[in-house]
Amino acid sequence: MKQLELGPYSRASGTLALPGSKSISNRVLLMAALAEGETRLENLLESDDTRVMLDALRLLGIEWAHLPADASDPSDAAQHGGKGAKGEAWRVTGAPDGFPVRDADIFVGNAGTAVRPLTAALALNEGRYRVSGVKRMHERPIGDLVDGLLAVGARIDYLGQPGFPPLQIHPGATAGAGVARPIRVRGDVSSQFLSALLLSLPRLSAHGRATVEVDGELISKPYVDITTGMMARFGVPVEREGWQRFSVAAGSRYRSPGTLVVEGDASSASYFLAAGVLGGGPLRVEGVGRASIQGDVRFADALTQMGANVMMGEHWIEVRGVDTGDGRLRPVDMDCNLIPDAAMTLAVAALRASGPSILRNIGSWRVKETDRISAMATELRKLGADVQEGPDWLRVVPPTQLRAGAVIDTYDDHRMAMCFSLVSLLGVPVTINDPDCVAKTFPDYFDRFAQVVR
Repeated sequence: MKQLELGPYSRASGTLALPGSKSISNRVLLMAALAEGETRLENLLESDDTRVMLDALRLLGIEWAHLPADASDPSDAAQHGGKGAKGEAWRVTGAPDGFPVRDADIFVGNAGTAVRPLTAALALNEGRYRVSGVKRMHERPIGDLVDGLLAVGARIDYLGQPGFPPLQIHPGATAGAGVARPIRVRGDVSSQFLSALLLSLPRLSAHGRATVEVDGELISKPYVDITTGMMARFGVPVEREGWQRFSVAAGSRYRSPGTLVVEGDASSASYFLAAGVLGGGPLRVEGVGRASIQGDVRFADALTQMGANVMMGEHWIEVRGVDTGDGRLRPVDMDCNLIPDAAMTLAVAALRASGPSILRNIGSWRVKETDRISAMATELRKLGADVQEGPDWLRVVPPTQLRAGAVIDTYDDHRMAMCFSLVSLLGVPVTINDPDCVAKTFPDYFDRFAQVVR
């Protein structure tokens, strides 16, 4: 197994342009594929997860092309998320009547942002499809989404354990047939189930208003905001009543916005912002700020609550160490529902706190790339922390002295690798097992990390 030794580092500073948001990238790729017209997508994330979506779309008959940077068109890169803005782009030619290919095997790897919306779109495409992924994907629940699709006439069989991929999709639900009653979906497992159904609503609205109703408390609400915001950019406004009922008007269709710039990834920003806090800064990330539509931008507020010195502009965030007199962070007891991915970074930052920190409402961690609550607890204990875990919470008591030379297992989970790189700024070296797992969302993460630490 490949290993990467890091640190110890005493400083982190500099300026970094963020790669495009994974959540936005895969959503807009699917909408562009089903929209009228041709869409130019700038600053699209280049990673394993977006490659899964691009490969699937090409297999389904969608034409797309990777365009080189236009040197004659200088960019306001900081405003739009870095080197991709006004530079490299993807051109997607939409197929508003549905995917041309009606029989295909689709492999989704471990990309949750691909499998859920693709499943919904394929179930309404009047074709025959097999959807599968890696072993861990076959352990990630999809039953609540499938139940919602079955309610509108889809025909889907489980090829393994009921409620989980792989799936066999048969011709069944007819796009444009409309829905007589609202589609119902649970909101307390993954917001991606709701997002996938919302993305499919334009194909169900030809003969009446299409509606989704949420059962129970909806988690990760900011990710649903991303979905509805991007749908509006593609000409389909979503009406909602609180967080329980969402609908689109009859006859809604996706229409290309022409050019769309993907903002920087706020979840990825969290690692560098935390590095700037732990390593003194100043460290600035460009591509997200006050204007961001991503919930994980609130990670900056969490750092402020812990005593970090944080400044923010429309499209940038900068940190300059901590404002506390002893250089330690303040412990927190925090509801992390709105920042589920970035909250993982807080768990590692809590090692610098002056007392125990508790992260709550993180039950969705258990159905991600790995059981992140269990994995985080196991690896934090290797560093000497006293950690307790519950169904949807984690309590971290920092040790008096961190154990040097810990070897961190990453569970084929990109966020575990990136989070624990920050230990190298806490006065001890750390070894990361399987560092290449970051290719899922941030292939050159460790190169970029090396540029800001010393």
